[in-house]
Formats: sequence, C-alpha cells, structure tokens
Amino acid sequence: MHLGGELLTIGVLFVIAYVLGRLGKTIGLPAIPIYMVVGLIASPHTPWIGLNVESHTIELIATFGLILLLFNLGLEFDQEEFYGNAGKLLVSGGTYVVINMGVGFAFGFSLGWGTREALIIAGMTATSSSAIVTKLLIELRRLANDETPMILGVTVIEDVFIAIYLAIVSVVLSGDTNAWAVVGKLALAFGFLIVMFTLARFAGKWVSKIFATRDDELFTVLFFGLAVMFGGIGDLLGVTDAIGAFVIGLLCGATRYRDRIEQLALPMRDVFAAFFFVNFGLGLDLSTFGEVLWPVLGAIGMTVVLNAIAGQIVARMNGFNVQQGINTSVILVNRGEFALILATLSAAAGLEARITAFAGLYVLVMAILGPLLAVNSDRIGRLVVRPARLVRLRGRLGGRRAVAAAAAAEAAEAADAEAASAAAVRRAERDRQFAEEFALVEAAGRDEQENGSPEATDEPVTSPVEIPTERPERPVRQRDPEY
Repeated sequence: MHLGGELLTIGVLFVIAYVLGRLGKTIGLPAIPIYMVVGLIASPHTPWIGLNVESHTIELIATFGLILLLFNLGLEFDQEEFYGNAGKLLVSGGTYVVINMGVGFAFGFSLGWGTREALIIAGMTATSSSAIVTKLLIELRRLANDETPMILGVTVIEDVFIAIYLAIVSVVLSGDTNAWAVVGKLALAFGFLIVMFTLARFAGKWVSKIFATRDDELFTVLFFGLAVMFGGIGDLLGVTDAIGAFVIGLLCGATRYRDRIEQLALPMRDVFAAFFFVNFGLGLDLSTFGEVLWPVLGAIGMTVVLNAIAGQIVARMNGFNVQQGINTSVILVNRGEFALILATLSAAAGLEARITAFAGLYVLVMAILGPLLAVNSDRIGRLVVRPARLVRLRGRLGGRRAVAAAAAAEAAEAADAEAASAAAVRRAERDRQFAEEFALVEAAGRDEQENGSPEATDEPVTSPVEIPTERPERPVRQRDPEY
C-alpha cells in the first residue's frame, strides 16, 4: 500500500495549520476553528482547493483524538474542589447549566428537526469548552481574579453534567423503543459511572501502584492503552467511547501520578485532537451552511444572551459585582469540542444531516466570537456599567437638587422674615429718636415763654438746642421702598 500522496497532503495541511495558528494567535483565536478550517480546505466538498483527503484516511487517528480529549477532561477534573464544595458548586454550576440547557432544548424543538435532534442541540448550546476556558484564563492572566475559582467550579459541574448527559444521549441515540431495554441501558450507564466515580474517590492509592515505573516510555504506553481500552469498554457497554475515556481519566487523576500523566498526555492530546478537528472539517460542506444560517444565528444570539443572564445570576449568588459577572459570562460563552463530539455521535446515529453543518458553523463562529468577547470584557463592562451608574447618579442628583431647592426656599423665606424684622427695628429706632428731638424742642419753647427774653450781653447766649425763630415745616422724608 502506497500512502505517499496521503501523507504528503496531511503533512502540508498541518503545516498550513501551523501558519494559520500563528496568525490566529495574534488576535487571540483558539486552535479549534483553525483546525476545522484546515479540514474544510481539504474536504472533498471543496474541490476548488485541490487538496482532497477522504475522511476514512484519518478516522482512526481522529478517534484517538476524541478519546484523549475526554481522557484529559477526566484527568483535569478537580475532585477535591468538587467534594469539598459540592453544595455551593452544584447550586452555581447547576443554575448555569439549567438555564442554558432548558432554553436550548426549547430552541432545538422550535427548529422542528425532531426530539432527539433537539436534545443534541440543547447539549451543544448548554456547556462551555473547558479547554478554551482554561486556556483563556491563563492567556488573559486572570487566574488570580476573585471570580476565577467560581468559573472553574462551573466547568467542574459541566464536566459532571457532560458525563451524565452522554450516558443519556447514548441510550436515546440507540433508537431502542422498548421501555425496559431503555431502562436497562440507563441503569448500566449510570452504574458504570457510579462505580468509576467511587473508585476514583476511594481507590486512588491502590491504582497508583499500577503506574509505579520510572520509565516514561512504558508509563506513556500504559495510560494511553488504558484510555483506548476503556473507550472500547464504554462503546461495548453502550455508553460511548467518550464516557469510557472520561471515567478512566477520572481514575488516573485520583492517583499520585496525576501531574506526570498530565505532563505527558497534553502534547499527545493536542496532536491527536488536531486530527479530530481536521476530520470534522473534512465532513463539512460550505454549500450546506446556507441551510442552517438562520438557526445558527439564532443559537448564537441565544447563547450570548443566556450566558449574560446566567453569568450575572451566578456572580450575584457568590457575592460578586456586575463587572465580575461580565467576566464570567464572556469566558463561559465559549463553545467548542463538546458540540463537535455530539455532532459526531449524531451523524453516527443517522440523525438529521443538517446537525453536522449546524455544529460546524456554530462552533466556527463561537470559537472566534468567544475569545474576542473575553479579551474585551473590560470595555464591555465600561459600556454596560457606566451608563447604569450615570442613571443612578442622575436619580440621586435629582433627589438632592429637589432637597437643595426646598432648603433654598426655606432659607429665602427665613432671610425675608429676618430682613423684615430688622427693618421694623430700624423704623422703631428712628421714630424714637424723632420723638426725643421733638420733646426737647417743645421743652425749650416753654422755658422761653415763662422767663422772657434774655438780656443782651456781649457773649451770645448758648443753648443746648438751637431753636429757629420760625419753625419751617418738616420736609417729608423719602422712605426706602424696602420699608
């Protein structure tokens, strides 16, 4: 078998992915939409590019990528955080998931594609991309922010929800209509989850003995083999390979070798996950995007609005302010790998063909829009918070102005009363002085009439009050209008 042409094409595609990834980094784009675009370039549905790759060529490698994505999701699951603050996390994360899932399910029904399709669409729009959320928190240097533990707590609850949701979806997609068969499959799925969660909680130190080797090569072969093996077990049990990979990752994360496994598994996850996203892009057809354009735009608008509401509710529940609620909303709005996993499961189950195009376009737009919103969360906060503050301040100022006007009116009335009182005092003082002068003049006139005219002397006779020979009429004094 000669695979030179296929190998050359795949190699060229990954070099293109590197170039586009470097360009995307300059504007803060995650790798997921880049890899999908690369797959779209090589898709048989876009022959004008000339780099055609059949999906079956990389399908098995893409499956390894899916398994490692879920394995790392379980590996990174913070059990101590979950069990230590289970009540608070369940309330916060549960509120976020219920709001998004409930409205998303109603939105899926409104499209008229079917009940199972509505369940898939609700799952696509309900949960964030843990990989993108964590990466953005690191790149934006927000790990030290007060709201970051709450955000990570919500992603922990989302991980638990994903495990339960996938178990339910696997049964629903099986197409079994027998009630007892459905109940049996659900019991098997939940039993599998309960057993693995219990082992992860209590059997970590015994499982650690399996990994007791200093050889990195053998160590890597072991955890990769366990991830693939449990993926197969999950698929055989009817709970999907994704669930099997998640629960073995959860169990490996409970061992004392968690950090070492994570260090070696992350590069493998990134490479194999690139194949998964490229393979998904290979299945996309640009010509089908027009059929799902309006549903995708509706889903995007719904996702942004619901995250804004849910982010503020969760932030208030944890005692954070509006800006921290905005930071929460724009980080958790990111959607990615889980939507594509659900689309892959949907296609394998033979559901509505438009779901693949819907998921592809939805993730492409959200994986670009989400990081852009996260980078500009402070600006969004200023646009939202400042007008609200201005309205509140204007209301307060209006009240204060009314109080000030009333106080000024009272002061003016008091001033007028005081001025009137002062004027009355001045008028009384003038009248008293005039009365005294008039009394003195009359007294001097009476003395002159009783004693006669004084004899002429060389010195003029002086009197304390000079009496004119003829008393002129007293001129009328002009009054100040104020009085």
